Order: sequence, then structure tokens, then C-alpha cells
Amino acid sequence: PPSPQHPPTPRHPPTPPPNLTARASPPRYGFVIAVTTIDNIGAGVIQPGRGFVLYPVKYKAIVFRPFKGEVVDAVVTQVNKVGLFTEIGPMSCFISRHSIPSEMEFDPNSNPPCYKTVDEDIVIQQDDEIRLKIVGTRVDKNDIFAIGSLMDDYLGLVS
Repeated sequence: PPSPQHPPTPRHPPTPPPNLTARASPPRYGFVIAVTTIDNIGAGVIQPGRGFVLYPVKYKAIVFRPFKGEVVDAVVTQVNKVGLFTEIGPMSCFISRHSIPSEMEFDPNSNPPCYKTVDEDIVIQQDDEIRLKIVGTRVDKNDIFAIGSLMDDYLGLVS
């Protein structure tokens, strides 16, 4: 502690680390994948009672923002009778059974559960990589969710 004769010297908050991670609002810009350049770091503002310092930062970044009609690769995370649940990087996507080709049927007796053709030529199950088309997105305060389809040419299991 400082002595009464020497009042504390005002100090600036510590400089932000060089590996600064950024949070952009997903609805506006999409998910920030990587910050490529930091153009400016403004003066920090101490958040009373929280122990945090907020810095206004101008930067350029690589972002992921899905669009309706975009074709993307996804990983299947869950399979059930209502459809497929997938992840496209940081985004969740649901594919309804009505958006899965009619020749593929849900098999609840297989372990793990799957959608497969009658001849079992094509089988989609958990952890498989599939190609899908985004037919809609829903924006939440902190997240983006998508609805997908496998009902077009060249969509489905990625071999």
C-alpha cells in the first residue's frame, strides 16, 4: 500500500493481449472465425464492480455468416425420427425428415440410429459428414441456427 506522503500513481489498465479474441454480434456480422488485423484499440473503460475493462477495437476478421441457398458441409450430431441434427462449425442446423429424400428411411433398430436407402447403399448416421443446402436461418441474440435440406442434386453423404 502507498504511504500517506505518496498518493497512488494513476495507472492505465494493462495492454490487451496480442491474441485478442473478438466477439461480434452473430446476427449482424456472423461468427468471427479469426481476427486478421487489429486496426485500432481505443481507451479502456473500467466496468465498476466487475473487474473488467472494455476496449473499443476496430479490426478486420474472417467471419462465417450463412445465407439461404448456400451449400455447406456439416457433421451429423444426432439422428432421430424427426430428422438430422448437424453442426456447421459453430452453427447448429436441423434437417427435417421431410427434407430428406423419400428413398431414405429412418431405421430406429440400427445401432446407432440412421437414415438409409432400402438397399443400404447410402447410410447416414451420427458423426457422418454430409453436404446440405441451407433453406433458412434463425437469428437469436447470441446465435444463428439454420434449417437445411438434402433434396437437391449432389447433396447428402460426403464420401
